[in-house]
Amino acid sequence: MSWDDFLFENPWWLIALLILPLVMWLRSRQPVSAILVPFAGAWWKPSLLPQPARMPAFLIMLGLGVFALALARPQRLETVSDPRQAGHEMMLAIDLSSSMLAEDFEIGGERISRLEVIKPVIKAFIDNRPNDRIGLVVFAGRAYTLAPPTFDHEWLGKQVEQLRIGLMEDGTAIGDGIGVALSRLEHVKLGPDGKPLPQKAEHGFIVLLSDGGNNKGLLKPKQSAAIAKSRGVTIYTIGAGKDGSAPYPIFDEMGAKIGYRRIIADLDEPALKDVAETTGGQYFRADNTEAVNASFKAIDQTERTQFKALVRRPHDMFLWFIAGGFVLVVWGGLLAWAAERKELAA
Repeated sequence: MSWDDFLFENPWWLIALLILPLVMWLRSRQPVSAILVPFAGAWWKPSLLPQPARMPAFLIMLGLGVFALALARPQRLETVSDPRQAGHEMMLAIDLSSSMLAEDFEIGGERISRLEVIKPVIKAFIDNRPNDRIGLVVFAGRAYTLAPPTFDHEWLGKQVEQLRIGLMEDGTAIGDGIGVALSRLEHVKLGPDGKPLPQKAEHGFIVLLSDGGNNKGLLKPKQSAAIAKSRGVTIYTIGAGKDGSAPYPIFDEMGAKIGYRRIIADLDEPALKDVAETTGGQYFRADNTEAVNASFKAIDQTERTQFKALVRRPHDMFLWFIAGGFVLVVWGGLLAWAAERKELAA
């Protein structure tokens, strides 16, 4: 076990070691023995050197110190590879602009909005990848992290169910959505100078779904795609909605639907295709419910790669320290008993 791991896992052992010399020094200033054990008073001297006459006291003291270390529960961290684990680190970037309310999809002959169509598909996609760390970014006029990469897919599914339009200012910031997702695919590691060094996550990719063209944000989709390519992150893009006009619901002041108006689709397919091709991904057009399901299923099959995952497993060393302390204390006691027998015999 490295000293860095030992110090990190067990900060109390250092305190225990610092207390022992302090106790010895305080006891040395008094006319009594530093440690009261049977027959040890005759061997106590102000010197701390382990002279033969005070070896029993020294061994017992050392054994008590080892016991203190055992209370800190030292552990040895072993890094092993687990070839059975398959998974990725991925981010879902979902468009929450107002146009996602357009009801140009149908289920069972009933109109349904673009957002309501993709929710169960995304949830099923998450549930089908139990070994992945999955995060969620939402964007409209701005981009935000709704959930960082996590293995808690049950909690993540609840966040997907709660997605709704109006969480942020309206617009379509595709470039910023990709940028925020890229920032979440980085692990922070401290360099020699103590400053954080971002490390790209292996096997990371992004799935972006949008129904419009980039009209807000600081980054253009082409700029974000270039950054993703430089970091080796693949982006899969999905264009939602049908061409032409789509029925858009009108709501009253109480939020009740009172009618429809027509809006024109402004999906920027060339930009989404360019993002996917630049990063080595694929573009999918989802203009109906079946196409949405097929898009996520295709991505699910494409990103199924077996790899060796490094796992750090702790091994408890508590019993080893207890055994060592016990041996030292018994050894010191036996030496003290032998010395006393020898003195009585003389």
